[in-house]
Amino acid sequence: MTSALTLPSGGLLASSRSETPTGYQPLPFELDHLLALRVPGLIETRRHIHSHPELSGEEFETAALVHRELSLAGLKPRLLTKGNGVICDIDGRPDGPVIALRADIDALPLSDSKDVPYRSTVEGVCHACGHDVHTSVMLGVGMLLAQLADTGRLDGRVRLIFQPAEEILPCGSLEVIEAGGLDDVVQIFALHCDPNLPVGKVGLRVGPITAAADNVTVRLTGPGGHTARPHLTVDLVDALGRLVTEVPTLISRRVPANSGLLLVFGHASAGTRYNVIPSEACAAGTLRVMDRDTWDQAPKIVAQVVRDVLAPTGATVDLEYLRGRPPVTNDAGAIGVLTAATAAALGPDGIAETPQSMGGEDFSWYLEHVPGALARLGVGRSGPNVDLHRASFDVDERAIEAGVRLMVQTALRALAAAR
Repeated sequence: MTSALTLPSGGLLASSRSETPTGYQPLPFELDHLLALRVPGLIETRRHIHSHPELSGEEFETAALVHRELSLAGLKPRLLTKGNGVICDIDGRPDGPVIALRADIDALPLSDSKDVPYRSTVEGVCHACGHDVHTSVMLGVGMLLAQLADTGRLDGRVRLIFQPAEEILPCGSLEVIEAGGLDDVVQIFALHCDPNLPVGKVGLRVGPITAAADNVTVRLTGPGGHTARPHLTVDLVDALGRLVTEVPTLISRRVPANSGLLLVFGHASAGTRYNVIPSEACAAGTLRVMDRDTWDQAPKIVAQVVRDVLAPTGATVDLEYLRGRPPVTNDAGAIGVLTAATAAALGPDGIAETPQSMGGEDFSWYLEHVPGALARLGVGRSGPNVDLHRASFDVDERAIEAGVRLMVQTALRALAAAR
């Protein structure tokens, strides 16, 4: 942990009386005082994680940090088999229900372009999606709930899940589920940073809040040849052009317009010389869709359209369709818990409606097994906001305290409702 950092003074509620939200309810059992003491350390932890990001599947030091901090709080965390994720139960009353809270901990393969003291020290790796915030929030939640458990005031068990590999396929959530992360769980909750919402706002939505997201890779092969005589070979550059321009439009005509199906190629390559028709070409992209029924049909639709478009070209086609994640579909009961928790933690004005996003989130796999919900945590900064997955992405760090308050209130209300 680095100590040469200038930390914000005071917390979200302590920094100015005028910032205290209308209708805010203090945390029970004097946890506000404990949180006020913890906020500077949580911000420092976030900055440390931000400056030492780890790619999906390689989150060993981040997991070790989480394990260490939870152990210092008197808890008994366990590492996942690979050592790059953590599951930690906070044991309250043994006859109570089990509620899970999930944070993802991996970073993205991007260079950090910010000029800040906590800029990434790892070349080409950056926390551009806010997972450092998710991790720090959940550590704060663990510290506060551990205090309640120690005094016999936790009405059940809260399972903290620090999940690796959210940003890649296969998804890290599947590892957690296989490791027993959902055993006995009756509800699960998560937050995701949203730079379009200011601190103190939480985006909530019943039903689908993200899209399904799959990976599509198409490899083309042919004999190759001279650009002077394309009639004697297979023109793969022409075939590639047809693939990336015609297929996305045609597949959208095979499904209802309100399904929101979107295929976008982010990579296309062919050839090395201006006068040589290449023997290999490739395009890769993501397919996103807003409803589950269309997602189930998508692989067959894509395969048929790719074949139809490329058949006249003579190219040999190898299609790799990698299933990613279904839409995150928020349970109405779980959103009811989050709504009440938001009003208590941040005041009724903290509740914000939020649209369905075309982004994907592997939290959806947990919801295939147990009911739950994902909320959007406002992290917007003053001035123009930078979207997620941008090299200059950053957050208003007051969101950490807001997130801790929200998730503590969520856990306590979920336990009470499930008894």
